[in-house]
Amino acid sequence: MTDTIAEHAATDLERGTTLIEMNGVGKSYGAITALEGVDLRVAAGEVACVLGDNGAGKSTLIKIISGLHPHTAGTLKVDGVETHFRSPRESLDRGIATVYQDLAVVPLMEVWRNFFLGSELRKGTYPLAPLDIAGMRKIADAELKKMGITVKDINQPIGTLSGGQRQCVAIARAVHFGARVLILDEPTAALGVKQSGVVLKYTAAARDAGLGVVFITHNPHHAYMVGDHFIILKLGRRVLDKQRSEVTLDELTAEMAGGQELAELSHELKR
Repeated sequence: MTDTIAEHAATDLERGTTLIEMNGVGKSYGAITALEGVDLRVAAGEVACVLGDNGAGKSTLIKIISGLHPHTAGTLKVDGVETHFRSPRESLDRGIATVYQDLAVVPLMEVWRNFFLGSELRKGTYPLAPLDIAGMRKIADAELKKMGITVKDINQPIGTLSGGQRQCVAIARAVHFGARVLILDEPTAALGVKQSGVVLKYTAAARDAGLGVVFITHNPHHAYMVGDHFIILKLGRRVLDKQRSEVTLDELTAEMAGGQELAELSHELKR
């Protein structure tokens, strides 16, 4: 599986090359500060895991990198160039693809139509040219099979696939269209153990293919299976920033559970 994704990943960057760098990045909505002083480095061939509970600032971080909302403090660099994204299209054009938790798919549309959603092929010059339906079916079917993703029928509604399969189709779509940075928003949040395992395998495969991956999650166990670098956010601030060699799963889990606050609460309850 890793080999097949590697063959189709549009990146020839050396592992460890910095793709995205955030320094002191913050985001305020009027008087409300959603993110403050966050540093993050996304490198080719590595998975940066961003963990935190609801309201920690994970969604705001995604929106900044994906171009939905501009940051209001600090610097964001892409390939070493300071950048202010004005739209998701600008982010996508720089090779940054985001797979949101809701997947941005249309459940009643066929698998192949969702694969090309927003990037449809046409027979001739837009806007009068008709869609190249046969071509898109053929390409989507071939690309999914090459990446090890098997669906019963490329024409079946994507809503009939399992959650894990839909996640994998979304990842394959991003890789096919040349993503160098893949942002995964809580990809295993609503999945069972088996389906989560499939998604984690494809996350690791994307990493091994040379993509930089930002893995957003509240599950430290899933993060530790694939992560190279871990950041924990709390109320918009970074409370932990460590490489895999610097932190154990138990330490990561304890910090996610509340760290010192949990220890103090436990002491109070024991009396």
